[in-house]
Amino acid sequence: MSGIEHRTTEELVAGLDEVRSSPTDEGTVDLIVRRPGVDAREVLSEGELDITDGLVGDNWNQKPTSMGAPHPDMQLTLINSRLLALVCPDPDRRPLAGDQLVVDLSLAPDDLPVWSRLRIGEAVIEVTDQPHTGCAKFTQRFGLDAHRFVNSELGKALNLRGVNARVVVPGIVRKGDWIAVERPTT
Repeated sequence: MSGIEHRTTEELVAGLDEVRSSPTDEGTVDLIVRRPGVDAREVLSEGELDITDGLVGDNWNQKPTSMGAPHPDMQLTLINSRLLALVCPDPDRRPLAGDQLVVDLSLAPDDLPVWSRLRIGEAVIEVTDQPHTGCAKFTQRFGLDAHRFVNSELGKALNLRGVNARVVVPGIVRKGDWIAVERPTT
């Protein structure tokens, strides 16, 4: 990955207003990425979401957690497309983030609280309470400044690294599908 220039903290902070202007009540699916194996990526025009398998063909169910088995509330990860464009100006490298759904939608907890449901195409997914943080691979691919930015106090307050979700209604999702937000009533 030599020769790739990463965004500086100053550049990331300067682009934050664009991320903050993401839609809050409805959005769109900008990218669907399946991970069939370690470090492998397949960009899909459509994907099947399944209650047991998450994104069919993705390897999430082969990744052990501290619980041992894969965590059912971590089937899918979503990242904001504006944030991803900010940390990764090269669209060809964006699937490397490792999130299955790249969405133009605010993922900030005030806009998308835990247990919110997202109707996407034929499917419905639910945002879970499992944290999603930048890892060593995120740092390697997008730089230490990007890692620190998404994991900063502000980054966590806005869920800049994204959110975890699970499938509650199976179905087909397509790039460009509208996302309708249904917030929990508590």
